[in-house]
Amino acid sequence: MNWDRIEGNWKQFTGKAREKWGKLTDDDWTHVAGKREQLIGRIQERYGISRDDAQRQADEWARAQKMETREREHAVKQ
Repeated sequence: MNWDRIEGNWKQFTGKAREKWGKLTDDDWTHVAGKREQLIGRIQERYGISRDDAQRQADEWARAQKMETREREHAVKQ
């Protein structure tokens, strides 16, 4: 899923993101506001992982959201 879409619909995606990265605080989520680079930085900081690992996690999460969105849209069409 493209990050512009995630950012534009951040409130819809926040719940699932919070499930994935429970160590991020409310302030972190406010700061992130759907922005990829901010999310990567906060994941890196809170989990003590490399930037590459944080980036990989964020991108995998975004892909999963894309697949779930497609599945929901497909189910609605049927």
